[in-house]
Amino acid sequence: MARPEQVLLLEPQHELKFRGPFSDVVTTNLKLSNPTDRNVCFKVKTTAPRRYCVRPNSGIIDAGTSINVSVMLQPFDYDPNEKSKHKFMVQSMLAPPDMTDMEGVWKEAKPEELMDSKLRCVFEMPVENEKMHDMESNKMMSSSLLKSESSALPVKSLSSTLDDGEVKKIMEECKRLQMEAQRLREENKQIREDDGLRMRKSNVMSSQHSSVGMKKEEGLNTRTVALIILFFVVGVIVGKLVL
Repeated sequence: MARPEQVLLLEPQHELKFRGPFSDVVTTNLKLSNPTDRNVCFKVKTTAPRRYCVRPNSGIIDAGTSINVSVMLQPFDYDPNEKSKHKFMVQSMLAPPDMTDMEGVWKEAKPEELMDSKLRCVFEMPVENEKMHDMESNKMMSSSLLKSESSALPVKSLSSTLDDGEVKKIMEECKRLQMEAQRLREENKQIREDDGLRMRKSNVMSSQHSSVGMKKEEGLNTRTVALIILFFVVGVIVGKLVL
């Protein structure tokens, strides 16, 4: 048995449009109208429950009245090349006259009593935002170009404001500074050469002193040995005379 036709009027009827930017929560409204003379129970379901917050997601619409349902899309990284596959379904049924427990009514409802309407989700990035993004990028590029040009302007303006006499003075001052730098380099070189010469002389003198000291020590050692031998010989002779 086919399900009965939806009695609620949905606005919009087929699509829920969400307009970016999607860096924050984006809310769209779904209007549900009850043109009948009976109260109607409704539920709003989605294929992506973690991505949306729906308020109210269920309730009763009195006869001849309407309600607005807020559908809030949570922030996410938008990809214009990716099409949304999210869908919503508005399910409804005529409320029994003596209804006290709405959850119990939904559980006991027969399939032929249920009515539903489906809507697909559409993500749109406003053209204005894209234009603003392009304008901001263009402004950043132009500002960077202006900064680079302005940084080069003082040099050009300075050279244009100097006359020939001032340019000549500046050139002479530059030559003088170059000559002074050359003189300092030569003095530094001469100082390094003098220090090297002194170090070489000191090394030669220290080596000479060390050789003289060694000769003296050798002479002293020779004399000591000769004295020891002499004393030994004298001792031997004196011993023989005594015996």
